Amino acid sequence: MSADHFADRLADAVERKGAPFCVGLDPDPALMPAGVGVAEFCRGIVDAIAEQTVAVKPQSAFFEAQGSTGWAALAEVCEYARSAGLLVVVDAKRGDVPSTDRAYAAAFAPLADALTVNPYLGFDSLEPFFAHEGLGVLAILKTSNPGSADIQDLPLADGRPLWQHIAGLLDRWGEDLVGASGLSRLGAVVGATHPGVLETVRSLMPRAVFLLPGVGAQGGKPEDLAAAFAPGPASALVSASRSVIYASSGADWQEAAAAEAARLADELRAVAVPG
Repeated sequence: MSADHFADRLADAVERKGAPFCVGLDPDPALMPAGVGVAEFCRGIVDAIAEQTVAVKPQSAFFEAQGSTGWAALAEVCEYARSAGLLVVVDAKRGDVPSTDRAYAAAFAPLADALTVNPYLGFDSLEPFFAHEGLGVLAILKTSNPGSADIQDLPLADGRPLWQHIAGLLDRWGEDLVGASGLSRLGAVVGATHPGVLETVRSLMPRAVFLLPGVGAQGGKPEDLAAAFAPGPASALVSASRSVIYASSGADWQEAAAAEAARLADELRAVAVPG
């Protein structure tokens, strides 16, 4: 496998740790333990969950909200997570015209193993991200928020929802980005709150890595996600955020995060690597 290809790096990490589990880093000062700064909090979470997870998912908005110090904290946290042996999926959902996306790609690629993007401006808007060799590009497809149906479920002339058309496009665009693992570095974001669509999504995107956010606080359950793992245990990355990082706001916040991460990792091993 190629160490320079996101899907191959993910496959190697899952083989070593067994659980395709990612913890989201959403440092909200209103929820963080009192007196703990953003970078300190995220480093503490990384320390707590590193043995149970293969990746962290910093949500860039929570860092950007802190101004220039927040961007510095994001860079620090990404570097810290990588030094702990974790992959970094920066959740930024960027998507614009190609010239702008070249700038976005240049900004985020040094920080991230993978980046979430918005595919609704079409193929040429994603090409600047593909140009960064090895970078995982995870396009939003069927998101976990209730309002996603307003646009993503709009019926096409043949009766299919719009998201299925997007899935077909992403599968075709990712054909030339497949690594030694058999998985493409162009994947999709599918809310774990929509388990009923996973079999269909997987049939439309057999080579894709799925990022499945929404486990825990949003109600997604690991046991409902088996269909996503049909190609193998590294073909999906399940993410939980608030239920792990805010398991406690007291002095035991790291211990509580570690315990919740361990619980979810055990559940995911049973789903992704059955028997």
